[in-house]
Amino acid sequence: MVVGVLVQIASQNVDRIFDYLVPKELEDSIRIGIRVLVPFGKQTIEGFVLEIKDTSSMELKEIYSVVDYDIILNDELLLLGKEIQRDTLSTLISAYQVMLPKALKAKVGAKVNKKFHTFYRLIDKDYVGSNVPQKEVLSLFQQRDEVPRKELISISSSAVSTLEKKGILKSIQKEDYRMKYEVSQYTKKVLTSSQQKVVDAVIHDTSNNPFLLYGVTGSGKTEVYMHIIEHVLKEGKTAILLVPEISLTPQMVEQFSNRFGNQIAALHSALSEGEKYDEWRRIARGEANIVIGARSAIFAPLKNIGVIIMDEEHSDSYKQGDKNPRYHARDIAIWRGKYHHAPVLFGSATPSLESMARAQKGVYRLLTLEERVNGKQLPEVQIIDMNHEAKNSSSHITSQLLTELHHCLDRGEQAILFLNRRGFSTFITCKNCAEVIKCPNCDITLTYHKSNRMLRCHYCGYATPLPKVCPNCGEDSLSDLGVGTEKIEEELNHLIPTARVLRMDVDTTSRKGAHKRMIEAFRNHEYDILLGTQIVAKGLDFSLVTLVGVINADTSLNIPDFRSSENTFSLLSQVAGRSGRSQKSGKVLIQTFNPDHYAISYVRHHDYLGFYREEMQIRRKLGYPPFYYLCYLKISGKDSQYIFQEALKIKRSLERNLSYTAILGPTSLAVFKVNNIYRYGIILKYKKEDGLRDVLHKIQNHYKSNRKIQIDIDFNPSHF
Repeated sequence: MVVGVLVQIASQNVDRIFDYLVPKELEDSIRIGIRVLVPFGKQTIEGFVLEIKDTSSMELKEIYSVVDYDIILNDELLLLGKEIQRDTLSTLISAYQVMLPKALKAKVGAKVNKKFHTFYRLIDKDYVGSNVPQKEVLSLFQQRDEVPRKELISISSSAVSTLEKKGILKSIQKEDYRMKYEVSQYTKKVLTSSQQKVVDAVIHDTSNNPFLLYGVTGSGKTEVYMHIIEHVLKEGKTAILLVPEISLTPQMVEQFSNRFGNQIAALHSALSEGEKYDEWRRIARGEANIVIGARSAIFAPLKNIGVIIMDEEHSDSYKQGDKNPRYHARDIAIWRGKYHHAPVLFGSATPSLESMARAQKGVYRLLTLEERVNGKQLPEVQIIDMNHEAKNSSSHITSQLLTELHHCLDRGEQAILFLNRRGFSTFITCKNCAEVIKCPNCDITLTYHKSNRMLRCHYCGYATPLPKVCPNCGEDSLSDLGVGTEKIEEELNHLIPTARVLRMDVDTTSRKGAHKRMIEAFRNHEYDILLGTQIVAKGLDFSLVTLVGVINADTSLNIPDFRSSENTFSLLSQVAGRSGRSQKSGKVLIQTFNPDHYAISYVRHHDYLGFYREEMQIRRKLGYPPFYYLCYLKISGKDSQYIFQEALKIKRSLERNLSYTAILGPTSLAVFKVNNIYRYGIILKYKKEDGLRDVLHKIQNHYKSNRKIQIDIDFNPSHF
């Protein structure tokens, strides 16, 4: 027997199948989609079996061993990997590896142990025990066939040991999954007529075209998802629910666990490798019918999928843009939906322009929820012009926002404050010589974190203590400029010393389970003010939150990206929607230096469609999505001059071979150097270019053996 193996090396040079002989003793274990250990040059590495054949004309080496006896890549995932390779121009092994938790990737040393618990069975049922401890131990078997060891030894470990030696009890090992889900009291909510229309449209779907659910914040989209999934389960099918942020996953998992118990499984990066390993195997074994998680959960090995739902579909976190393969979960959802003949539902209060445009053209079917479920009005939004306020006060919290915070807390209610920048200050500068302290590895200023007096690079992770004097002129004249969540926390503690402030950002949520603990603490009113970055902007539902304050609405508006207005409108609309979600009225205060900008004006009136129409006119004039497709080439390496010259050659090659594509660049990236790697970019804009992937693939092949240069290709990038 001969097998074709795709080895774990993610290089264009070895992106093909290699044949190996199978020893006779292993032939019965060989199946397509399992992992095997093979010799490769001087290495011993793992790979996936993709072919099985009888013979080969070449002289072959033998595989060493079978790693798994269970299939890791089923027929669907094998096909999907080839689709990802073709669409993203990645290697095939990268396409397969991205689907799997670390413990199941083809990679030596990525092993995770299964967790076992010891149980005991009663073998001699006539034995009554020779002393009191033995009798107490045996009494636990009167109503049960198996009893956990922990429970027995809590009575008497010596009695258990004696009974086992006599053959009265027999120990057995049972695998114990690390994640636990329990059904709690859940009251099924009655849907409004609008919600029921959405549910009916999805569960009676026969067209196999995706749905776009445009529902205002608080319109009950999650309850709609639950009713759809409940229907799917009754039909004996399974479901995937994607959420964009890890911080949303614990809350969503809790809601679904209350209703569906251990039918659910969670997949996201906050889980330990052991937890991911257990969840993946539970799903593959059919022990979980609902998968909830972030981007990678779209690859869950469910069978007979009945619905795929992507909540907050506008979020750019659904796009993997930092490494190969650069896929979008939306595309994978559509592919899997067609494979299973299952409806796909994209939901958002602020759909991406591309999705709404597709809905307007009939590519997606538009469903709407235009009102909040409790009949409450959307919160009142007030704009605070910081051009006037900044002249009168050095505080980042205006007097108007401070007054509203006092009123909110006096009523026994809660507030959320949003600033999409962590740390204490944006940068440190010298008042004497104007020196700005930058990262030695990156072309970016270091952010000051006052809690540990460290300067940190948010790109490469470099950190250094804050110097006492300027490293350039030696003067004691360093000052901090800009503002982050840490500085706002300090201001709040000074302005409202009685307020209990909870800061929620990457720095405070790095420990396992921190998101969940913070959300629960705030829900239990252990804190009065939740201060955070975009972690707090989406999906959270707190009945006592009646005030939302945006410290600086311009943070995302000033980013040099054609989507900056869309991202600003979406982010502000989402965070505004956290206010007044129960019976109490809500208020939102937005501090900005650009009060007349259309993205902010439309947030004030909760007018998504108005923003959509104006932004679409701008996109049409400038030739950006959804009117054009984009492809982004990033050319990087350690030698800046060499990289730039090669980037010019690549541009000339593109100009010779592409007829209908606008080619912009090469130009240096906004952050030119990251971790001592220099970076240039080329943007391709096109409506139709049939040979584009072939042209780009040839460029990849030309440079695949050149270690001085890295070519990254990103179709439909979420940002540059």
